[in-house]
Amino acid sequence: MEQRYDYIIVGAGSAGCILADRLTESGEHRVLLLEAGGTDKSIFIQMPTALSYPMNSDRYAWQFETQAEAGLDGRKLHCPRGKVLGGSSSINGMVYVRGHACDFDEWEQQGAKGWRYSACLPYFRRTESWSGGEDEYRGGQGPVGTCNGNDMALNPLYQAFIDAGKEAGYPETKDYNGYQQEGFGPMHMTVDKGVRASTSNAYLRRALKRSNLTLIKGVVARKVILEGKTAVGVEFQKSGKVVQCFAEKEVISSAGSIGSPQLLQLSGIGPKDVLNKAGVDLVHDLPGVGQNLQDHLEIYFQYHCSQPITLNSKLGLASKGMIGAQWILTRTGLGATNHFESCAFIRSREGLKWPNIQYHFLPAAMRYDGRAAFDGHGFQVHVGPNKPESRGHVAITSADPLVKPHIEFNYISTEQDRQDWRDCIRLTREILMQPAMDSYRGEEIQPGIAITSDQEIDEWVKANVESAYHPSCSCKMGADDDPMAVLDEQCRVRGIDGLRVVDSSVFPTIPNGNLNAPTMMVAERASDMILGKPMLAEQDVPVWIAPQWQNKQRMNSPRRAFK
Repeated sequence: MEQRYDYIIVGAGSAGCILADRLTESGEHRVLLLEAGGTDKSIFIQMPTALSYPMNSDRYAWQFETQAEAGLDGRKLHCPRGKVLGGSSSINGMVYVRGHACDFDEWEQQGAKGWRYSACLPYFRRTESWSGGEDEYRGGQGPVGTCNGNDMALNPLYQAFIDAGKEAGYPETKDYNGYQQEGFGPMHMTVDKGVRASTSNAYLRRALKRSNLTLIKGVVARKVILEGKTAVGVEFQKSGKVVQCFAEKEVISSAGSIGSPQLLQLSGIGPKDVLNKAGVDLVHDLPGVGQNLQDHLEIYFQYHCSQPITLNSKLGLASKGMIGAQWILTRTGLGATNHFESCAFIRSREGLKWPNIQYHFLPAAMRYDGRAAFDGHGFQVHVGPNKPESRGHVAITSADPLVKPHIEFNYISTEQDRQDWRDCIRLTREILMQPAMDSYRGEEIQPGIAITSDQEIDEWVKANVESAYHPSCSCKMGADDDPMAVLDEQCRVRGIDGLRVVDSSVFPTIPNGNLNAPTMMVAERASDMILGKPMLAEQDVPVWIAPQWQNKQRMNSPRRAFK
């Protein structure tokens, strides 16, 4: 095996696959891509409807777990991260949400100079081929196919949810990834011709045809090799042997929001006290590494359905076999969608400039492991606040790279976070009680209509909330005068030459939506920075902001007020 490359990328995930493709495109750079997992060829990864399998598999995901979370009465939450080609883009729910334009303007305000929305939009467009066709917001030539699944045609509940939102006084949006995020409308997914559009399928497949890319699977990254304050290579284990490979230009960590801070800390880069406790020699005291950790939480708000039209009738073995057979033969039908085909983004209170609550609508009532929640028919929304105040951390506890790090999010640790959840439960119940749902809505399964007071809501949320699997922000970009900024605006590790981080850990704040789309955008943008290319021209496009956001929570009064 060759020992020297121009670039070494740790992690073949949502960002790493994109970097491997873009850095090898010209043919002039030798790139080594290291991945802990193996092949993504499994039908359970490629068939969209099977999304609950890879996430819960030791083979395809790091099965991390949080510490006992004080804000959740000591519960530990599941925190899976992709361990397979494509990383978390191969195990996620395939929901395509860029985030609100204001999220990226907020990044710039937080010190990530140049990451405002107008500068990020061209890179969002570069990643995707939107089934609805290219426009000034959406891409039509990119590697990642995006669509609206079966276009809501297979189930009337999708449209009923949108209609209920309008009846509750909220706007409708035709494209939440375009001009207007706020409102109710169809939901988009990273599915291309019926197959999961992971970054492995979209970018890595073509890159692997080039002789200047070397991929090594099944490795455990031990540390970045440093000479003084310069990164010169990576040490890793493969089949029980310790191997060192060297980078002439740069080492790039794309190991994700848990893996990247872990790798930096194992390499002696991070908070002094964390490294001392773990028995790792301090090379560079960088207090922000592993700090600023953020995530989204969600609950399943469930109702019985009074008509036999939901996916609960499709969860038996015979139905699954029929769905699977149709998908294998034609790449169509219920196997070709994640079933989240309508959604919403709303503001929970007046004075918020952009939405902070997100809804995924599902025409089934299910548990987190993908099984039926009860006998009979039901539907649910996945819902939660998207802009939490709570901040956590990732910290190694040992110099052994196979020892799982300490992960603590400090979920729901502020009064505003608790209030956001109370608003969330009450606003959701009001939406689902609108006339548009009358012919479908049976009794409320959970939380249950008896859960009404602040205290009852607080207790129910603590007992039932789960991670939406969006850990991020743990190696944030920031300004020179921010002592907690791990990276500069070029994703370079402060104080270390030749080392970058490119993945969801670089976000200063968590965006209002799912993380795969902004992670891909970051990787596309960072690839131009790494190669010294001119950045794509900014696009200063209009963005819809609710006209009276300062003093109105929604546009109109609800058709049916909820008591």
